[in-house]
Order: sequence, then structure tokens, then C-alpha cells
Amino acid sequence: MDAAAQTRVMVQPEAAPHVPSTGAPLTCLVTGATGYVGGRLVPELLAAGHRVRVLSRSPERLRDHPWAGDVEVVRADAGDPVAVAEACRGVDVVYYLIHALGGGPSFGGADRRTARVMADAARRAGVRRLVHLGALAPEDEELSPHLRSRAEVAEILLGSGVPTVVLRAAVVLGSGSASFEMLRYLTERLPVMVTPRWVHSRIQPIAIRDVLRYLVACAQLPAAVHRCFDIGGPDVMDYAEMMQRYAHVAELPRRRIVPVPLFSPSLSSHWVGLITPVPAGIARPLVESLRNTVVCAEHDIARYVPDPPGGLLGFDDAVRLAVQRVRDSAVTTRWASASVPGAPSDPLPTDPDWAGGTLYVDDRVLASTASPDALWRVVEGIGGERGWYSWPLAWRVRGGLDRMVGGVGLRRGRRDPDRLYVGDALDFWRVEEREAGRLLRLRAEMRVPGLAWLEFHVEHDGAAPGGRGGSVLRQRATFAPRGLSGHAYWWAVAAFHGFVFGGMIRGLVRAAEERRPAPPRAR
Repeated sequence: MDAAAQTRVMVQPEAAPHVPSTGAPLTCLVTGATGYVGGRLVPELLAAGHRVRVLSRSPERLRDHPWAGDVEVVRADAGDPVAVAEACRGVDVVYYLIHALGGGPSFGGADRRTARVMADAARRAGVRRLVHLGALAPEDEELSPHLRSRAEVAEILLGSGVPTVVLRAAVVLGSGSASFEMLRYLTERLPVMVTPRWVHSRIQPIAIRDVLRYLVACAQLPAAVHRCFDIGGPDVMDYAEMMQRYAHVAELPRRRIVPVPLFSPSLSSHWVGLITPVPAGIARPLVESLRNTVVCAEHDIARYVPDPPGGLLGFDDAVRLAVQRVRDSAVTTRWASASVPGAPSDPLPTDPDWAGGTLYVDDRVLASTASPDALWRVVEGIGGERGWYSWPLAWRVRGGLDRMVGGVGLRRGRRDPDRLYVGDALDFWRVEEREAGRLLRLRAEMRVPGLAWLEFHVEHDGAAPGGRGGSVLRQRATFAPRGLSGHAYWWAVAAFHGFVFGGMIRGLVRAAEERRPAPPRAR
């Protein structure tokens, strides 16, 4: 790479360069805003001068986004015709970014139902354009269930009676995407890889910044434009080459790749789930899709959205930017920000009848001489590289067991080492509630026969020794069992709670007291 190209890579943002609006501001409805692409699209639309409305089943998961105060948030389930129709009222452009990745055997039916709901609502509301990010799907190959579902959704939206653009992409490269995380961890953790045949399928990846640039520009396309466009970067390669080129960019030794034809998609997804932070439920549709050739058949989009002056971002440059942003903890949205299918999504239950009359609770309280602020900083920094302040081996074993059964394990880490936001992934937990300085509630996404939460309350303690005013930490682990296996699970692990939960609260308090400012020296 020449010096000019190196300089260009250093200053390029990973996100799309802001595309200025070429006409009057439009009102845009974004679905899937809690997902990887949607969460990045919203600020780009705002920067282009558009008004943005966001449809979300859980608006509280959006409140900590920097742009939350600049958009209109509508609480609605994408499958509710009445709610979706109301969300579409007065909208010029709808961005449909919903798909049930890893949603179980019935995900195709769910995808079709929600697409039909949106197609009907958009037509009735007089929406001027639908924009959908779909997937490249070869016409001459048997498609994976995931790609077949994506193609069906595209057909439904194109048949809506509303001018529609479907952007069909293969692997999207960017810090935080499921495809990028899978590639990154496979390459970094396995210098020698025994791989399935799909490592030799041809792929045309595209950088997230170019995807966002196309999406923003589509809002202003003429009404006569009604079709699919293939979008991809300048490089075509197979997955084995992607891993080797990633290793080169990341300054790793060349990887040894040994293809084995006997790996089924199911075995491959569990293998990927053990090696990478991507759980098997998400890895499986990604792996199944990799057996197909996903290369652009045309570049017609350039007639309406010309390539940027420096050209579309190449694979090496996209990886370089993504790797740098991961190292800098500058990721704004991640695959992990989307809930794991089948994970509990309801609020913490307060009525025991909600869980069949039984709700198991491990409650612990400990006073501290540390200030509430010092204690809160330690609580909010829990997990990730800092760990869980008790019996590290037990946490590693629990994470390993979770991954063996297709769960997320502990390898998701945390987005930021010091700050948490509602909706953040935190190892095998997710932040369900956060009140700065006072409350942190985590919801379990590990594989357990029931629903589990871990909650921390930080309170002021005016009666602390020395009259300085300390704090109290209240820690509560709650488990709502599902069936006999749920009860058996609780009692099987109850004997270890003293080591795990007792050690955790003591460790948190001790860490807060050790980091508090020292008292002033006597003169």
C-alpha cells in the first residue's frame, strides 16, 4: 500500500461519511434500531437533515444512545398491524431492517408475517419509499434457510405497491457485526484450523460505512426506482482468504487451514460457538449461508449513488478500521446488542405467581466505608476484563459449560470498560435497567431452565464509622424456575452461592474501599 493510501485509511471513519440531503428533509421510520445496522443508520439520517422516528418493542433500550433525544420513539411490536400502521402515519421513507437471525425453526414464518404487516401499513399510510437491507442470494444454487427467508422478505416488500429498494449485501464488515466477530475470533484464536467446505465459497464483503452511505442515499431516489440492487466492496474472495488477509492486517502469522468435508452446518455452528463470542443460534444461519456463492451480479446502484471519490472501501482497509475501533472500545453498536433468541425479555418479576408460585432469591447486604460514588464506579465496572470479584475459576467453568450447550458464554465481554447502558451485553448477562449511581439490573442470557437476574443497589449510609458517610450495597440474585428441571438446577448450584455471591459482594465492597481517596494527612 502506498503512503497516500495509508494516510487515507488512518483518517477515514468506519461509519459512513455523512451524506447531505439533496432535497427537503424527509420523515424516516427506522425499524430494527436496536440492531447493528439500524443503530448506526439513525445518526447518519439525522446528520443528513432528516427527521427520524424509531419503532421499537423496548424503547428503554434506546434511551442511552447519544441520539435518543433527537428522534421520536414509538413503542410497537413489528408484528402488530395496528401499532405499525400508526407508526407509519406521516412517514415519507421506511427503513425495514428486521430479520429473525437465529430465531429458531419458525424464523422464516416470522419474517414473512412482519414483512407483510409493514408492506400493508406502508401502502395504506401513503409512504413514498421502502428501503430494505437484504442478502445476496444466487439464483442457480439451493439457498440456505436464512438466505431463502431474506429473499422472500424482499419479494413481499417489492410487491407492497410502495416504491421499494432492496440493497442485497453479503458479509458486512464492521466492528461489532456478527460476521466480523466470527471472522475475527476464528482467525485470532486458531493458528491451525480444521474447517468445513464453506471456507472455499466465494464472497464479496462490503464495509459498514459503504452500506450506510447507500442506505442514506436511498431516501432521495426517484419514485420510479423500484428494484433490488447488489452491493459489495471491490474484493471477491473465499472465506479462507478472508481469514488469511485478516491475519495479515492484524499482524498475525499466516494461518494453516485444513478443510474437512464432514462438518454439517449444525456441527459447524457449535464449533464456531465454542471458539467465538457468537452463540450457536446466531452462528448457524451465518454458517449455512456461507455455503452459497454470494457475489454481486451487477453494480447498477452506481447510476444513482456514485462511488465515493476514493472508491468503495476494500477488505483490508475495512478490517483495519474495524480492528482499530475494537481496540479503542469505540464500537457504537454490536451484534451482541441484539437480544439472544429465546432469552428472557420480560421485566424482573415481583409476583411469585408469575413463575408458577416459586421465585428463588439470594439476597445479601453489606455496609462499606467507601462513598456511594466510589462503590457505584466499581459496580458499574463489573465483568469483562475485571471479572466478577469471586471465585474466577467457577465463572470460567460456568461460561465454558454455557458455550458447550450453544449459549453465549463469558466471551462477549463489555462494550466499554467503565460505562454501561441499558441493552448492553455484559458477558452472559444483559443490562436490563440502570439508574446512575443507584441501580444496576442484569438479565441472564446463559442457557438455564428458567429466568435469572442479578441486581445491585447502592445506597448512602449516614451511620458509617467515622461519621464520613459511607454506603450500603444490596445484591440480589433472582431465579424464576421453569418446570422441574428449573427447581433441580437452583438446588444443584445453591451450595456454591456462598462462594459466588457472597464472595462477589465482599469483593465489590473491598475494591471500592481500596480505591477511595485517602484521608488528608495531619499537619
